[in-house]
Amino acid sequence: MMKKLLNSLPGRLLGFASRCGFGGGGCAGGAVVASRTLHIIFCHELMILFVANMGKHTDSVDSQVLLRIHSHGPGWVFTPSDFADTGSRTAVATALKRHKAAGTIRLLGRGLYDVPRAHPVLGTLWPSIESVSQALERKDGIRLQPTGVYAANLLGLSEQVPATVVFLTDGATRSVKVGPLLIRLTRTTPRNMAGAGRLSGLLIQAFRSLGADHISSQRIARLRQSLPAQERARVLQDLALAPEWMHVYLREVAQP
Repeated sequence: MMKKLLNSLPGRLLGFASRCGFGGGGCAGGAVVASRTLHIIFCHELMILFVANMGKHTDSVDSQVLLRIHSHGPGWVFTPSDFADTGSRTAVATALKRHKAAGTIRLLGRGLYDVPRAHPVLGTLWPSIESVSQALERKDGIRLQPTGVYAANLLGLSEQVPATVVFLTDGATRSVKVGPLLIRLTRTTPRNMAGAGRLSGLLIQAFRSLGADHISSQRIARLRQSLPAQERARVLQDLALAPEWMHVYLREVAQP
């Protein structure tokens, strides 16, 4: 119903946002409409329309940057390159500086920003590791493969959250500091990156971190219960990417 209403407005439906950015921590969904005279953001939780009459400034970089920020909402991590289509680097930098001064966004590090998330007890939160890694992938056109304890944590095989998170990458080796978290990108071989973005790559790195002595039947059962059968079956296609000692465990995970 909301989509039908927004489509009837004199604008162009840009899409539904995962979080609209209003109502404190942001609601569970929203939508954004843009036209030559209006910018409209609908807050699903608060049931309100945020309407901005942009007039002749509709195409200004500042308004487009703000619109994109609100469409993603709290928790979004981004870099200036995410706004490359809105204007020149100087214009984008000026817009981000203005929105940072207004408190709409936060500077995390050199060229890395986020839309802060607020918690009623803990206050302003740091962004998730996943959000930061996605921003880095978009900015540099690289792939990142979680490794070590972090890979095991993503699969529910470990409750540890390391202070330093290591990703393998096909890009340059470097470190990124975000609040108390240090993210290290380590350049590796094409073979180690062959499973990046797939369950097999995550399993291989998690098992390597745990070691054969700590891959118990209970952990295998947990993986089989939590992971979709179709995804588990695809792991068999990447057996050649894993050390031979892992094959027996990967086959157990992949069983229907």
